[in-house]
Amino acid sequence: MGGFFGAASKEDCVFDLFFGVDYHSHLGTRRAGMAVYSKENGFDKAIHNIENAPFRTKFTDESNSMHGTMGIGCISDFEAQPILVRSHHGTFAITTVGKINNADEIVDEIIKTNTHFFEMHNGEINPTELVAAIINQKDNFIDGIRYAQEIIDGSMSMLILTPKGIFAARDKLGRTPVVAGKKDSGYCFSFESFAYLNLGYKDYKELGPGEIAVMTADGIKTIAAPGKDMKICTFLWIYYGYPSSSYEGISVEKMRYNCGKALARRDNVKPDIVAGVPDSGIAHAIGYANESGVPFSRPFVKYTPTWPRSFMPTHQSKRDLIAKMKLIPIHDLIEGKSLLLIDDSIVRGTQLRETTEFLYASGAKEVHIRPACPPLFYGCKYLNFSRSSSEMELITRRVIKEFEGDNVSKEVLAEYTDPDSEKYQKMIDRICELLHFTTLRYHRLDDMIESVGIEPEKLCTYCWNGKE
Repeated sequence: MGGFFGAASKEDCVFDLFFGVDYHSHLGTRRAGMAVYSKENGFDKAIHNIENAPFRTKFTDESNSMHGTMGIGCISDFEAQPILVRSHHGTFAITTVGKINNADEIVDEIIKTNTHFFEMHNGEINPTELVAAIINQKDNFIDGIRYAQEIIDGSMSMLILTPKGIFAARDKLGRTPVVAGKKDSGYCFSFESFAYLNLGYKDYKELGPGEIAVMTADGIKTIAAPGKDMKICTFLWIYYGYPSSSYEGISVEKMRYNCGKALARRDNVKPDIVAGVPDSGIAHAIGYANESGVPFSRPFVKYTPTWPRSFMPTHQSKRDLIAKMKLIPIHDLIEGKSLLLIDDSIVRGTQLRETTEFLYASGAKEVHIRPACPPLFYGCKYLNFSRSSSEMELITRRVIKEFEGDNVSKEVLAEYTDPDSEKYQKMIDRICELLHFTTLRYHRLDDMIESVGIEPEKLCTYCWNGKE
């Protein structure tokens, strides 16, 4: 995924920038960076690998050595950014959050203008560098940003640091958020709404879909009005968003409580305790427990002091091992008990099966699984979700292939996404069997949408129903 933060201040902004970026550490695991500007010293930039150390540790020196009245920074799951660019627009720094599905076509078109790109180690072009090149095709930043929003297939939100101010642009359909905060000494832009609260900022505004704004220490001015259509990612509430965040005025924590309540209302099992898979499953479990009256408990905890989220090898077998090693059982709360366990989702099913088996090995009598979202059928087309897999790795698709063979039509897939169909129930029963659960019941799509509480047409639900 990834997240960004930017600040413009009448004073040095680096303190706010450092901690504002750090508050996005839950969104990325591989790269992080900061870029600042001052009239006296111009631009300064730093990028570090954060795979085996938290952001704060890697950027301690820069937090003391960098100085500027404006700055942007990011946490990224993939490319190194922000990047510093010199073009006919002058020098600027840029950071992005999104996904470009048609990158090769855009690169081929831009190369015709005698532009070159640096390839990353995997042979791909840095998407942020590509966005900068797209912007540079036009005569000014506004036209360039609009052009990028028009031609990119996928999604793209960005911050651009220039000597005159910081431009912010939200994806044209608002798939990811951009919010602004205000305090006496200046303003900030942020992906997460909570990231600026402890820094003394108050909520100022949330950019609408496709909106472009420019920020200085004296204010924020909208220079391209938001569009009417929105498709914000629902998974932000289910999993990626931090509990203290809100999107479109809807609290992540409250939404997760609503999910748990809806799950409880449709359930008929009577477990001894309800538990959530740390971290995102906990709030869903609290909502379930509050609605059902079944006690909430923590039969296992996640050991985090020396196992930060960023310490996660790319090889899947090692990822599964480390995910398992993080979970520490509390035997007194497991032995002889019937447990109902809520996780945010089931992707491949590997980790949740191993969690279930370790609960059985620790003495659990039953393990009932209740994912907080519907079954995942489609890989995300719009955002770089590290949690997403290719479609044929999804447990649902593997089971459907077992039943239907390789070539499954959209019409047949639609039957499997319908929670009232026989094919859906057959699929759920098979997943339950394969993953060794006592029972399995997913959250329904209609209940999940109702749990968010905004108009259904404003929510992206592609990964669950394939509808764009």
